[in-house]
Amino acid sequence: MTGEVETEEGVLVIRRIHVTYRLKTSEENHEAATRAHDVHHGKCPVYKSIESSIDITTDLVFEPGV
Repeated sequence: MTGEVETEEGVLVIRRIHVTYRLKTSEENHEAATRAHDVHHGKCPVYKSIESSIDITTDLVFEPGV
């Protein structure tokens, strides 16, 4: 996860967060995992709580695994 912080009136403020999900799974599960990644933010309490004040982006990276 990376974030970008700016100063506003002398106070540090988080403006952007980027999360990279790294998933170890077989290739047969990639399609289902991609679908879940595409919609997960709509059901995430943290995302819903801060989306209006912080720009949040995500990536899904598949790694060799199971």
